[in-house]
This record gives sequence, C-alpha cells and structure tokens, in this order.
Amino acid sequence: MIARYTRPGMGRIWSDENKFQKWLDVELAASDTLAEQGEVPADAARQLRADAGFTVDRILEIEKEVRHDVIAFTTCIAETMKAKGSGEASRWLHFGLTSNDVVDTAQALQLKESAELLMVGLDGLIEVLKGRAWEFKDAVAIGRTHGVHAEPITFGLKIALWFDEAVRAKQRLAQAAEDLRFGKLSGAVGTLGHLKPEAEAAICERLGLKVSPIASQVIARDRHAAFVSAMALVCALCEKIALEVRHLQRTEVREAEEPFAEGQQKGSSAMPHKRNPGVSEQICGLARVVRANVQAAFENIALWHERDISHSSVERVILPDSAILTDYLLAKTLWLVKGMRVSVERMKRNLESTKGLVYSGQVLLDLAAAGMLREQAYKVVQGEAMKAWHEEGDFRAAIEAHEEVRKYLNPEQIARAFSVERQLKSVNAIFERVFGAGA
Repeated sequence: MIARYTRPGMGRIWSDENKFQKWLDVELAASDTLAEQGEVPADAARQLRADAGFTVDRILEIEKEVRHDVIAFTTCIAETMKAKGSGEASRWLHFGLTSNDVVDTAQALQLKESAELLMVGLDGLIEVLKGRAWEFKDAVAIGRTHGVHAEPITFGLKIALWFDEAVRAKQRLAQAAEDLRFGKLSGAVGTLGHLKPEAEAAICERLGLKVSPIASQVIARDRHAAFVSAMALVCALCEKIALEVRHLQRTEVREAEEPFAEGQQKGSSAMPHKRNPGVSEQICGLARVVRANVQAAFENIALWHERDISHSSVERVILPDSAILTDYLLAKTLWLVKGMRVSVERMKRNLESTKGLVYSGQVLLDLAAAGMLREQAYKVVQGEAMKAWHEEGDFRAAIEAHEEVRKYLNPEQIARAFSVERQLKSVNAIFERVFGAGA
C-alpha cells in the first residue's frame, strides 16, 4: 500500500480557476491603482471591482474561437459585466496593459503561493529529521563507502547529514522564491510606454510583489530557472534519503525499512513474504522528473529579442508539474522518515560481522605512531585484512597474535585500536555543530 498523499493544496494553486483568479487580481489591482492616479475613472474601477467575473468553461470556449487565452479571459469578463449592467466600465479593463503584464505578474503570485506551501513541507521534514537524528545519535552502525563496510558511524549522524542538507535546501528555495517575487507591467517591450513607472510600482506593491527593475515583454527567465533548480535540489534530497532506505532495507542488510502496515499491506502478488521499499522507489523515480525539468527551465532563458512564446508552453508543464511533484515528494519523504523502522541490533550485528576489519585504519595509524614505518604498517595490516576477508577469519585475533604488531603495540593499545567509543568520540561535537550548542 503506497502512502496516501493528503495535501491537495498545490494542485489548487495551479488549477485554471486559480490561474484566472490571479489574472483578475492583477487586472483589478491595475484599475484600482490607475483610478487613484487619475488614469481610469474611479466609478469604472469600482464597477470592475464589483462586477468583474469569469467562468473557466466560458474562457476555454472563447479561446477555441479566438486562439488567445488573455483575449478569451478579457472577453469573458466583459460578457459578465454586460450581463450585470456594467458593460460600459469594461472598456477600462486591461487598460495600458499587454498580455504578459498580466500573465507574468499573476504567475509570480502562483509561484509565491507554491513556495509558501513548499516551505511548510520542508519545515515539517526538517523537524522530523532533527527528532530522529537525536533519537539515534548513539546508535552505532557501520559506515559504508562504495557500498562496502568502511568505519563505524552512528545512525544519528546519517540522519543529521540529511537534516543539514534540508536546511540548505530551504535556504536555497527561499532565496529563489524571493527572486521570483517580482511583477512587471511595463508593456510589450518593457519600455513603460503606456504606464508610468510609479503606476507599475504601485500595482506590484498592491499585489505584494516587488517591481522588476527591467524587463522585456516578460520577466527574465533566469529567475524561474533558479526556482526550478531549487525544487530539483529539494527532490534530490528526498531521493538521497529514499535511496539510503532502499539499500538498508535489503534482506542482507535489514538495518532500516519504510513503514509497513502489518496485516493489511501486500508486498507482492506472488510472494507473501515480501516487504518492498515501494514508496522509496517512487520517490527516487519521480525526483528524476523534476531534475529533467531543470534543463527545460534553463533553455527558457534565451528568447528571441524582447520575447517569443517558446518558453510559455514549456512553463505550463514544468512549473505546475515541478511544484506539485516537489510538494508530493516532501510529503512522501516526511512519511518515510517519520515512520521509518530502525533495527539497532541489526546494525550492531552488521558492524561486528567482519570481526574487526573496519578498525584496520586505526591499527595502521597506531602502528605508525608507535614507530613502524607507514609502508610496512600498511603491508602488515592489509595482509591480515585480505586474509580475513577471503577466509572470513577474525581480523582482530590475527592482529593480536601478529608478532610484528606486538613489537610496537601492547595488548591494551591493540584493544584501544578496536574501540568503537574511540572511533565515535566526536559525535557530540558534530551534533553541536549541526544543531547548535545546547541543542
């Protein structure tokens, strides 16, 4: 059973209903502002505010005829106002604006809403990662490099690393979102030929946006590319966590696994024993989609002269898809980390399964510190390590019995070389650096 996604808010943000509502918000902010500045009759602005409305179905119906979405939108509003007896005022709708003055500025509002929702998801994940990192701060496990046993760590360190990355992911997303909180109403080529700079700034302020210092017909797309990149990095973190769980859930490892509903969930139609990391695999797969959208976002930056429409069709796909998927993967990853089953005992067994091999580096250092040439020490330690590897022997016992080693290290020094406490003596210091003093 795949964990259910229970946060539909991102889909609403990118719905046609909300998109057209944001367009109307921009139009009304413009007419209100222009009325205040004496460019639009005050009565007309009031009637627009009172009577302007639309239905998605009617806009789409008109668009089939005119083949222009903004014209379909303004036509629908004019029809609505005429039906309410205020059709004369509709001539002041869209006054001094071009299509992308509305579309780009409204899209900035959608992106702002999206970023706020993603921040909520990141905050939730960060909080859960922090809690679970502390829960397993001292749970000794084997660290792996290249998938092979390396040296001891704690499971809490692994999660603390994810926490640290999540904090950076939030910072990047917040900065990218702030760089997108810009509107523009500077006309067809960005020259403010029909509105005053003061009007543009006032309209944007009314909408809770900053005014783009300069634009062509559109806001520069490096801003959007940075935001998609930031979302892709959030998804890459989700993938990183999920990929680790996938490995740790393998039968040969079994140190951690994603939640499993005993008595309800089924892992396989043919094999009743199966407990598959299905959600983790889903996270890893969908992260690729958002990552692939980054290339499209970067290719949207270069447009012909002051604007073409090669970017807009792409953005109708990559912006909602990336935002919805990022929100979805955050929800899935939160579910995964919060409910992750961890076997501390299995971690201990796996750490001890190679009978001391993972302390070879410390034995090497101690021999060198005691006076043995490093090259000789490496030869001695590697020789015993390879023998233990191939024969599944007891590396620690071999080191304790090795004549050359005993010339340099006494039994207490050898025992200290195999001390897991010595290996992990800096865990508290690392946690203090990650979470702050007194955390």
